[in-house]
Amino acid sequence: MTLEQPNNPLHGITLESILIRLVEHYGWDDLSSIIQINCFTNNPSIKSSLTFLRKTPWARKKVEALYLHLVD
Repeated sequence: MTLEQPNNPLHGITLESILIRLVEHYGWDDLSSIIQINCFTNNPSIKSSLTFLRKTPWARKKVEALYLHLVD
């Protein structure tokens, strides 16, 4: 049984693909200026950022909001 989420624009998009797209578009320097969290500032990597974002709901919401603004 699959649950459809027609009102969720992030349905089916992984956090990793969101982060990769943001880094490709903004780069780590600009991304850390827009969303001021240490995992984007100090020795940033996709892996360390994913670990942090998966454990920190408020930061993940900011990243998802920026992604939605980018693709809008």
